[in-house]
Amino acid sequence: QVQLVESGGGLVQPGESLRLSCAASATVNTMSWYRQAPGKQRELVASISASGFSDYARSVKGRFAISRDRSTVYLQMNSLNTDDTAVYYCFATTQFLGYWGQGTQVTVSS
Repeated sequence: QVQLVESGGGLVQPGESLRLSCAASATVNTMSWYRQAPGKQRELVASISASGFSDYARSVKGRFAISRDRSTVYLQMNSLNTDDTAVYYCFATTQFLGYWGQGTQVTVSS
């Protein structure tokens, strides 16, 4: 069983930045950030493999940066806008299973 602990969400104004963190309790493979806005489906924001290969949703490319240090993953979010408001979830995989974090709220509002 792998536990994921997220932190870093909050309320910011448009144009500001936030950094999310997610620490896994064990060694994991790919780590990802998803988000779910009210009334919308959960969507993949960014992912990073154990070797450091990263990928991004088109809507955040150039504004967000994913990185990791062993079993901790970070999401640096710059130039935030109101469309980025959502609950952000960390997701990590092992060889056989996937695990979700509890979610952290990010609200972008003036």
